[in-house]
Amino acid sequence: MSEGDKTGFIAKMIGPKKRWRAYKARVKELPENYRAAVEAIERCLMHFVPTDGDSNASMFEDLADLFEQAAVNGTPIREIVGEDPVEFVDAFAQNYSEGGYVPARARKQLTEGIERAAGNETGTEDTPV
Repeated sequence: MSEGDKTGFIAKMIGPKKRWRAYKARVKELPENYRAAVEAIERCLMHFVPTDGDSNASMFEDLADLFEQAAVNGTPIREIVGEDPVEFVDAFAQNYSEGGYVPARARKQLTEGIERAAGNETGTEDTPV
């Protein structure tokens, strides 16, 4: 492997790691219920295989953007993901890949995770934690 090839390879490896760490730091700063929802969605999204590392990083960064903005605006989690979180994840992931399939176990875990995160939210009068 030439020196240029090594540099390109290292940049590909370090770049996504830096982006992943930055994403995780952003998620950690979210209010607890929003963070729990993002983590449930994240686990489910891991079953999708975007076309490349940049698409993967962009997908998670956009997820963080969505929930950061929702937290600032006080948007209830159910208003973000709807009544069917699996449908939300399917639609969200299709923006970043040619397709994917969420196994039944991941669907169940996602639905349970959103249920816990959304708690007793009933509408627009809710405020974030």
